Amino acid sequence: MSEIRFLADSMLGTLAKWLRILGYDTLYSPKLTDLEAVRLARCEGRVLLTRDTGLLRRKGFRALFIQSEVLEEQLAQVLREFGLRSDNSFSRCPVCNAVLEDVPKSEAWGQVPPFVFHTQESFRLCPECNRFYWRGTHWQKMRAQLDKLTK
Repeated sequence: MSEIRFLADSMLGTLAKWLRILGYDTLYSPKLTDLEAVRLARCEGRVLLTRDTGLLRRKGFRALFIQSEVLEEQLAQVLREFGLRSDNSFSRCPVCNAVLEDVPKSEAWGQVPPFVFHTQESFRLCPECNRFYWRGTHWQKMRAQLDKLTK
């Protein structure tokens, strides 16, 4: 089975971010019209995640109606429906969806706060938006949240 790729509609930006954190290719653009979203889902073979019942009536693409307005319930629904796991979490940029790259610590010099540079050994860089990521306390909190959601 090929990797599932998602497209989140304009009401599901936070869900898109968390699917990216889990490592799933998830496009999100609040500027897409319904027609553009449907065309993109069809063209790229993406599953459209939506809370808009009108979009579900269109044909020729896969869609999942997200039942809840609560993030934890939304994420649990997507994970359950597609049998997803969190094995590849923290591999995509939560902001732009690009695959993160491991970079030498020296490249983080001057790009991250000095305390972070001195206390962390591993850094990842988004090649698209040039954001640096590391496993600080925010990572531990996110990991705990993911563990809770994926069990």
